[in-house]
Parts: sequence; structure tokens; C-alpha cells
Amino acid sequence: MNVVEATTAYERWAGARIDLVAADLRRKHQAMASAAFPFLRATFYRWCALWHDACPELAAAPRLLAVGDLHVENFGTWRDREGRLCWGINDFDEACPMPYAIDLVRLATSALLAIDGSRLAISPDHACGAILEGYRQAIDNGTGVGFVLEEAHPGLRAMALSEERDPVRFWAKLTRLRRTEAPRAVRKLLARQWPNPDVAPTIVHRVAGLGSLGRRRYVAHGIWQAGFIAREAKAMLPSAYGWASQAKDEHFHLAELAKRAIRSPDPFYMARKGWVLRRLATHCARIEMSDFPVRRDERRILHAMGREIANVHFGSPDAIAVVRRDLKRRGATWLHAAAQRMADATLADWQAWRAHFKARAPAHR
Repeated sequence: MNVVEATTAYERWAGARIDLVAADLRRKHQAMASAAFPFLRATFYRWCALWHDACPELAAAPRLLAVGDLHVENFGTWRDREGRLCWGINDFDEACPMPYAIDLVRLATSALLAIDGSRLAISPDHACGAILEGYRQAIDNGTGVGFVLEEAHPGLRAMALSEERDPVRFWAKLTRLRRTEAPRAVRKLLARQWPNPDVAPTIVHRVAGLGSLGRRRYVAHGIWQAGFIAREAKAMLPSAYGWASQAKDEHFHLAELAKRAIRSPDPFYMARKGWVLRRLATHCARIEMSDFPVRRDERRILHAMGREIANVHFGSPDAIAVVRRDLKRRGATWLHAAAQRMADATLADWQAWRAHFKARAPAHR
């Protein structure tokens, strides 16, 4: 299948499992045509097919419970049970048993596309080297360490607390969203996370993300103790990796992977009855590249992202020894080479999608 056929087939498959929001799918298609980086973010289902063709030697690498849909904007912050600010992978929607290398290559590919789009200033070889070095050091050490930003990691803390993540702007944007009627089951799930049963929250439809754009998202927000609070429910789908590989696995692995990863967990992140639930707040959200501070050490950030992949992979302890042996035999340049092949394949797909979208532009309005 080409990218257009794959998109149609995947959305048909997804629509047979959950209700999709047609207007949000149109937004997703438009974002896919806008640039190569958002195209990558929106098309993990397509990545899986390209991956097996472009990197067959890595597609046969040792398997573990992996994230899948990794990119440089799939990292964020949350508050743990002690109120501490934590940083790490934000979204586990596509979690599934996969070759461990898929997470490294997809993150590195996203960095190459961000560099090509002038959104990162680091060189491609240094970007890939930093990711691989961070991952390899953690795997060689044999244990992971989560990212708590209170006393350590000043560079990440500066990024997490940058002026771009302004609370006034965050809550103004969220509270302007249109009200909607959520299904009764969703209202009950959100009510269980709401701290004040005497005050009903406002429920709105939220448009967010790219890979999950098209799924229903409901946010309950309101005032509690003189300040805004919010909780989100997002519809779940089985990983697109299973769809692309024609596997029969339609289990949801996201909550399992988040629980097993080496991190101080977000107490509000959970999966219930086909919905992902989480708290939303200024510092409980994904960090986009536009939120990065102007002055930043991109190599250090990518190194930390490589370490965070290892933190998640340590959730599959039985696989670590074989992953360590596989890493040793691959040397130092394989990640850059694989990421470049995947970036080239993604760019070709994006150009094909952009031509298709432009040809059908009136139908997408």
C-alpha cells in the first residue's frame, strides 16, 4: 500500500473499533501535509511498514515492551504523589511488544526531521550520538534512574518551567474550548477523579496531539480551592504496530508499560474501560519544541531522552541482557544510518501525501 491507501485502511480499521471525530481527522490530514515533522508524528501506522522495509536488520532485533510512537515532542512533565516535578515520556498510546531499536530509531528520525526543518540546531550525527550514548550508558549500568527535577537536571527543569509554558495562557486556551456532552461512562470516569463532588465541572471537547487526533477527547475543568483544575479522558486504540504487522494482539499495553517503567509515576495516569485518564495542568503536559527555552543544550536534552528510553525498556527486565549484547555488536554509527534511511522514507511519503492533499484540497475544507 502507498501512504494514501495505508491511511484509508488504518482509519477504517480504527473506525471499526472506536468512534472517530470527522472534523479532527480533517485537521490531522491537513497537519500531515504541512511539514515532514508533523507528518511523522501523525503516522505511526505508516512508520511500521516503512520500518520493516528500510531497516530489516533492526526489525529482527530483540523484542520488549516498547513505546513505538516516540519523537522529540513525546516528552513532558507531571507531578508525582509527593508533588515533585517529573520529566519523561508523555504518551504510551502505541505501546506494544516490538524490537527495542524501534524506539531509538524513531526518536533519532524525529530529531533529523526537526533539524531539517530548522527546529533543532544540533548536527545530525551529534543528535543521534547523544541519543545512543544516553541509552547505552543506562543499559550498560544495568539500572534506570527516573528524572525528578527538583534538585537535579537544571537544564530539563529550565525547559519544563520556561516562560513559554505560561499558566495564564494554558488555562485561557483550555477554558475557551466549546462545551460538549460526554457519554455517561466518561462522565462517571471523570467524576471519580474530580476532588469536589458538590460542584459539577464543565466538560469540553479538546483537540490535541497528532497521532491520536481523530479520537474523542473530553476534558472536565473547573475551579477548586480558588484555582483551575482539569482532567482528561481520551479514547484508546490497540497499537498500530499490531495492525501494520497483521498481528492478532489487540490488547492495550499503555498502562502496563507506564507502570513498569523506571519513574516516579503520575498518580492520575490510568486506563479504564477503553479510556486513558490523566490530569492536565501547566506542568502536567507534553513539551513541544516551541516550548523549549531559547538558550538550551540540545545534546544534553537528547542524551536524557535516550536515557529515558532505557528507563522504559527496563520495564522488560528479562530482555535487557540480550539487548545489551545486541547493542555491543552494532557499534557507534548504526543509529544515524538507520535514522537517515527512515527520514528519507518518511520524506518521500510526506511528499506523496502533500501532493494528494493538495489535489483534493476542496474536499478537505
